[in-house]
Amino acid sequence: MNAQNDPGHGHSPAAWTAVTIMLVGFTIGTVAFFFELAWLVWASAALVLVGWIIGGLLAKAGYGVRGPKYFPKVHS
Repeated sequence: MNAQNDPGHGHSPAAWTAVTIMLVGFTIGTVAFFFELAWLVWASAALVLVGWIIGGLLAKAGYGVRGPKYFPKVHS
């Protein structure tokens, strides 16, 4: 597979930012569910959606895998 056909596997600032925000949301939601804090479960669900939106916005801003502001690392 050559570099032009490589999908990039999400190794971009947009993907890393989105996944980090979503992981924080899932973690908070899991702990809140354990302690039966329904309002915090819903707030963490909203945080997961915010992470998804921010990832999309960063990708549109050029920080996605095929964006002009993304420079892939060279692997040896």
